[in-house]
Amino acid sequence: MSYIKAGQDANGEDIKLHYTDQGKGAVVVLIHGWPQSHEAWTYQLGELPKHGLRVVAYTRRGFGNSSKPFEGYDYDTLADDLKAVLDTLNLQDVTLVGFSMGGGEVARYMSRHGGARIARVAFVSAVTPYLLKTDDNPDGVDKSTFDDIQENIAKDRFDFLQTFGKQFYGEGALSKPVSQAVLDWSFGMASLGSHQATVACGHSFAETDFRPDLASIRVPALVIHGADDKTVPIKNSADRMRQHLPHATYIVYDGAPHGLFITEKDKFNRDLIDFATGTDLRGGQTQDS
Repeated sequence: MSYIKAGQDANGEDIKLHYTDQGKGAVVVLIHGWPQSHEAWTYQLGELPKHGLRVVAYTRRGFGNSSKPFEGYDYDTLADDLKAVLDTLNLQDVTLVGFSMGGGEVARYMSRHGGARIARVAFVSAVTPYLLKTDDNPDGVDKSTFDDIQENIAKDRFDFLQTFGKQFYGEGALSKPVSQAVLDWSFGMASLGSHQATVACGHSFAETDFRPDLASIRVPALVIHGADDKTVPIKNSADRMRQHLPHATYIVYDGAPHGLFITEKDKFNRDLIDFATGTDLRGGQTQDS
């Protein structure tokens, strides 16, 4: 396994991030969502390198085979971890892709580190611009929704993860977008995360306001979201990104759930390859597909 050092924990132990580096060419860095690991990008890691792209994916601290410190799950620290990946591998002109919680790392990195090394950014099913409903964010999600998540994690984290996985991929009484094997695989990934990381990251993505961070982004941007996303509803996220990234290309996948990198993998891979290679995606306008 390959690891990158990202500072030290409170006890002076090195924090190591598990990563993979595939292919040659223009660089794409993939940031996974909560509560999985970089292994979630399996269909992208298997396809993008075939198209002249070097693909780097790493696992956030606290999850998968990365170090699991007790602290350090705020977005400033997570953005610094991303910087460690980019600096250690000396990556340049990067297409930075954040899925779900990972969209927050993209936004915070761009403001905190001045967008260094980044050529373009993509927000996929992302939690940006600000999920929590507050007085100055009336279109957010009510706090009770996030309180329920934390309560269910505390009660039985593994049962929560199984239920969450079904919603993640849009499974319902009459809808089976993925196999039981995919659900089992996803559960296995999520169960490797530490309890503390799962809890703390749940607070971070729910409660962090990324609106000031988005104002710093000047590079080409892509926003992709599923119209039927029940995990990060489009009305609370991507629909509002238009206010903050008016220059971005917006693509809505009709009928797609949160985990569209699996359920819509062929379409998603094509769009991501086009974006990373500099293709003007669909004229830079909002599109349904």
